[in-house]
Amino acid sequence: MTHIVGIDIAKDTFDVCLVSGANQPEVASFANGKTGMKQLQQWLKKRAVKTAHVCLEATGVYGDLLAETLYERGFTVSVVNPARINAYAASRMQRNKTDALDAALIADYCRTQQPPAWTPPASELKELRALVRHLDDLKDERQRARNRLEAQTVSQAVARQLKQQVTFLEQQIAETEALIRNHVNQHPDLKRQRDLLKSIPGIGHLTACQLLAEVGDMQRFDHVGEVVAFIGLNPRQHQSGKKQTTHGISRMGRASLRAALYLPAVVAKQHNPRLKDWAQQLSARGLTGKQVIVAVMRKLVHLAYGVLKHQQPFDPHYLDKRLLIA
Repeated sequence: MTHIVGIDIAKDTFDVCLVSGANQPEVASFANGKTGMKQLQQWLKKRAVKTAHVCLEATGVYGDLLAETLYERGFTVSVVNPARINAYAASRMQRNKTDALDAALIADYCRTQQPPAWTPPASELKELRALVRHLDDLKDERQRARNRLEAQTVSQAVARQLKQQVTFLEQQIAETEALIRNHVNQHPDLKRQRDLLKSIPGIGHLTACQLLAEVGDMQRFDHVGEVVAFIGLNPRQHQSGKKQTTHGISRMGRASLRAALYLPAVVAKQHNPRLKDWAQQLSARGLTGKQVIVAVMRKLVHLAYGVLKHQQPFDPHYLDKRLLIA
C-alpha cells in the first residue's frame, strides 16, 4: 500500500494528513518540536506506516528539523517551494484555508505531482546556516538590550548590567562573524559562491552568507520566481471571481533573510548601475519609497540567481532586459 503524508508547518504546530490507498484520509496536529516529532512517529507506527512519501513546504527553520528527522527514519521526503503549492491550490479552486485543509492539499499535491525526493544539505552548509542564525539571534538580543537602555526607565543598577550585556553580545557578534568568514574561506565551493554574490553592488559578505545559508543551492530552483517566492518577496495575490488584487508581499520564508536584503537594496538603489535608473523610474511612476525598496530587493535576488546559475560575476555592462521588467 502506498502511503502519502502531507504536512503543513506553522511556528508552533504542524498538521498532518495521511492518505493510504483508498482509505479515508486521516488528519492530526502536533506541537512543532522534538516531542511533536516523536508523537508523529508513534502515530505513523500505530497505523503501520513503515514507508511513505512525505511532502512539506520549504518553510525554513520551522520545517528543517522535521524534514531531516523523517529523512533519517527512511521516509522519502519532498520539500516543495510554497509557490508550487499555492499554484496547485489555485488550480483546484480551493477557497477555504485551514491548517488541516492545507495538509490535505499538500498530500494531494504529493500524490498527483510526485515531487522529487529531497536530501539534507551538505554538512558545511548546515554549519554555515547554524552560524548565520546564531548571529541573527545575537543581534536581536543586543537590540533588545539597547532598547531597554534607551527607554530610560531602568534603575542605575539595571542600566549597568544592560551595558555589560551589550558589551558581551558585541564580543559574541564579532567572534561569530569571524567564525562565519573562516568557515566560508575554508570551503572552496562556499567561498566561490560568496565571492560571486559579493560582485553584485549592494551585496556584502554577510548578506551573501545569509543567502547561501538560508536559500542553499539556488540552481535547484527551476526559475528565479521560485527563489523570490521561497524568500517571501513575491506579491501576495487575492482573487475573488474576476477581480484580482495585490496586497504587499507573501512574507513566506525566513523574515531575517528579507531583513538582510533591506540595506543592500538601499545601497543598490544608489550605487548599482543596473538598478539605479530603474528605481528612479519606479518612483516617477508613483511607487512609494517602501515599494521601490521591495522591488529592488526582488531584483537583487534576480541578480544573485543569475551570477550563481551562470557562475559568472556581476557585469554592469551586460543588459538583460528581462531583469528590468517591473
